[in-house]
Amino acid sequence: MTTIHPEGSIKLEVRSGVLLIGINRPNKRNGFTPKMYRELGEAYTQLDDDPSLRVGVLHAFGDHFTAGLDLPTIAPLMQRGEKAVPLGLVDPLNLGMEGYRRRTKPMVVAVQGITYTLGIELMLAADIVVASDDCRFSQLEVKRGIMATGGATLRMAERAGMGNALLHLLTGDEFGSAEALRLNFVQRVVPAGQQLKEALNIAQAIAAQAPMAVVATRQNVLKALEQGPLVAMYEFISVQKTLANSEDAKEGLQSFIEKRTARFSGK
Repeated sequence: MTTIHPEGSIKLEVRSGVLLIGINRPNKRNGFTPKMYRELGEAYTQLDDDPSLRVGVLHAFGDHFTAGLDLPTIAPLMQRGEKAVPLGLVDPLNLGMEGYRRRTKPMVVAVQGITYTLGIELMLAADIVVASDDCRFSQLEVKRGIMATGGATLRMAERAGMGNALLHLLTGDEFGSAEALRLNFVQRVVPAGQQLKEALNIAQAIAAQAPMAVVATRQNVLKALEQGPLVAMYEFISVQKTLANSEDAKEGLQSFIEKRTARFSGK
């Protein structure tokens, strides 16, 4: 039987270019301690830095994704204005804060059961979310006298509009997977127990594509959202020129001619 560290851990597994990042503190509903948060930043950094890895899948062990931050262990950091993730690493919340790197490779998230506060912010910071039909979501910081500062105030409104965002941010209410799907917080809802399998299927489909084209496509969508469509459109020609001269583009063309599945190298 695997021993679970009392402060939790982040468990990693590699499957054919996909890095599975597992939140592992099920006896505490996967509540995040500083140790877990630091290890999560290290895992996201490993995904970006290892050329053999193409996609990440964030998931959790046990019945719940995460109850959020373990406040007794995290509160001292908040009071000192410190971050649990060291500077220089990839920020799992992908906020673009000074001193942190932003993730470039795709991240798919599988959520189940209780998915509170940080759990919602981690999934909104990712790219594609698969939710089990037993999810219980809540962005309940206002119930604790604090504000959501991991991206919920930004991304909830972006996905669902101001009214829908404030409905949940200001009441701290609990809502289910159907509501999360309606609000575009998740992309697919599956029967409980099937969420990781579905997330892996999506990740493996992404991993089979040309890596540079995947990264460029994701970055262009993000730029359009954050800086506007005109800024993103301005890069079309230069980015396409770079991609079109890559070995993967040549392989893509050759596979089309030969009517076979392309074998991309990431070069």
